Amino acid sequence: MSRRVVVTGMGICAPNGCDLDRFGQAMSLGVSGIRRLPELERLGFRCQVAGQPELSEDIINQYFNKVELKSFNSTGLTYGVIAGMQAWHDAGLEVPSPEAPDWDSGIVFGTGVLGSDKFRESILLVDQGQVRRVGSSAVSQTMASGISAFLGGKLGCGNQVTANSSACSTGTEAVLMGLERIRQGGAERMLAGSASDCGPYVWSGFDSMRIVPSGFNEHPEKASRPLSASAAGFVPSGGAGALLLESLESARSRKARIYAEVLGGSANSGGHRNGGSMTAANSEGVQRCIRGALADAGIEPGQVDLINGHLTATAADPAEIRNWTEALGRQGREFPYINSFKDVLGHGLAASGSMEIVAALLQFGVNLVFGNRNAEDLHPEILKLVDPSRVPGQNVDYAPQYLAKASFGFGDVNACIIFKRFNPEAL
Repeated sequence: MSRRVVVTGMGICAPNGCDLDRFGQAMSLGVSGIRRLPELERLGFRCQVAGQPELSEDIINQYFNKVELKSFNSTGLTYGVIAGMQAWHDAGLEVPSPEAPDWDSGIVFGTGVLGSDKFRESILLVDQGQVRRVGSSAVSQTMASGISAFLGGKLGCGNQVTANSSACSTGTEAVLMGLERIRQGGAERMLAGSASDCGPYVWSGFDSMRIVPSGFNEHPEKASRPLSASAAGFVPSGGAGALLLESLESARSRKARIYAEVLGGSANSGGHRNGGSMTAANSEGVQRCIRGALADAGIEPGQVDLINGHLTATAADPAEIRNWTEALGRQGREFPYINSFKDVLGHGLAASGSMEIVAALLQFGVNLVFGNRNAEDLHPEILKLVDPSRVPGQNVDYAPQYLAKASFGFGDVNACIIFKRFNPEAL
């Protein structure tokens, strides 16, 4: 049994927009969410720019009640619940009655680090001998499955409710997990996404590794430069993205709007061999992942006409382009359009895949390929492989049919997923 799966709802909590309309407009216009943060300057960070969603108390109060907000201090949990609830409502779904769960709906919502601020707060209280002040919600704010648990209760989901964690591949992997659950008949709907905390306790490790840029503190919007010869490291960020995945039969039965069809995908690891390590990808593993996604989706390499890459604005970008050319067997002008959204979103870590998938699918609706905003000086190694027209600096009027989205994470882990423009006339 292998059922067709579509996307019927999306939600977002990103540095440049915390609802679909504002986010979509920001992505179309190339509006950056990367800003200089005074806190990072005060703490002596080399890189003082980052991407952080801006949420007012009014917005937070729309999604959390007073009891939930008591002793609340978890940015990633906040972002994840907001994005997840948005996706559910965007799909036109109702919250089931308090009497019975929705047995056909489940959740897989991943994260890397959750509740870092709450952990710090709790540690200080424990060290001061004030254990009773830690609060009864400390566990739910810091456990890896905190977001899926919160959403499961709010939405009454009675199917599988779980979490995953695979560094920067987390969001894309979560969508793959939701896809398989529906494909095999285990659920009708799966809310899939990922989130990442924001703040110095999450970003400090990268600053100390010197893999983030330090020369753009006065010009934050120029700091994240994927595909560029002047790329100086990734800009850290956080947030959350969410997709409501649904069987095609269920979506059609309730006449739901469909953003795209999920054709298939693949996840693997390079095993820290042949150049792979904790921080670098084994090229063979990446290429196998891409080819595996194409095979699972049932399409040929030549059918992919748009790629949203991982492309972090590091020295790994040319290697990623080389892996795409090898996996697809396409170079020069035969290469698909490719973009990276880390130019305006920063690198959302565990949230990167899900936030970028939401942005990538919005391109179907507006018939555009979003431009690469800070890639005016394409890396010379990239220019040896692909024609510069395939890496547009501005939006391109184009209606993509097949989108490949990939995420490659710390630990040499890979995930790639294939989406197709949905055509109701072709059913």
